[in-house]
Amino acid sequence: MPTIIDGKLTSSQIKEEIKARVEEIKSDGGKTPHLAAILVGSDGASQTYVGAKVKACEYVGFESTLVRMDENVSEEELLQKVEEINENPDIDGLIVQLPLPKHISVEKVTNKIKPEKDVDGFTPANVGRMALNWPAYVAATPYGIVELLKRYEIETSGKHCVVIGRSHIVGSPMSILMARNGYPGNATVTLTHSRTKNLAEIAQTADILIVALGKPEFVTADMVKPGAVVIDVGIHRIADETKKSGFRLIGDVKFDEVAEKASAITPVPGGVGPMTIASLLYNTLLSAEKKVYG
Repeated sequence: MPTIIDGKLTSSQIKEEIKARVEEIKSDGGKTPHLAAILVGSDGASQTYVGAKVKACEYVGFESTLVRMDENVSEEELLQKVEEINENPDIDGLIVQLPLPKHISVEKVTNKIKPEKDVDGFTPANVGRMALNWPAYVAATPYGIVELLKRYEIETSGKHCVVIGRSHIVGSPMSILMARNGYPGNATVTLTHSRTKNLAEIAQTADILIVALGKPEFVTADMVKPGAVVIDVGIHRIADETKKSGFRLIGDVKFDEVAEKASAITPVPGGVGPMTIASLLYNTLLSAEKKVYG
């Protein structure tokens, strides 16, 4: 049986570490970390995600501010709100929950966020600093994966890491992180995507296979090298009449058959997913303590 890389357990450990640090800060008379979130519209999933982030802030002892805006809000009004939070010295981190309504440019909003408060790690400044191996806020999912590799003591130096998927949120930054000088890192990285020829053959050469393609159960056992470490970033809801809810969650990897060949694997759910909020909290703590931008 492979090692099951438990993101739920690891995220709980990280939250406890952050909670303990916040208690130290408060006892020393320091400033309580403060995260602000902007939620535009009434998308059900977005409301759930933001609610979970606010709840997590409360658990670790952070202050949080949730700004709700109507889905018909103008782009200019949203940008003004971002600027207002940028200039508020009490707020350490700012996230704008995606997706945004179609009439609002995600790029404009992202660029408006001060890099010092960009705890989502999406601004060009933080992406560039990450690529240069400078202190930066790393996007939540890549940070979560790196932290899982570290805490499960998975060797990365000199290994061949194949990343499937080139999104700006996961695949591209993941390829940079795995190639950087350090641990986890120092891997030889191949970044693949939907147009890559011989994708299955390339995947078979991976010591570490990170799958973020967004296609349900795309990776099957015949694509995986025996003993590989498999990180599944995908999450999909499919109908399942045997479940009380009427559905179940699966990933980009066909778990049951790939698990028989892998040395370690993340499950779905409970693998990479739970790490996202823990990563966001960690970045906010870094911001509050001025550990990235000073």
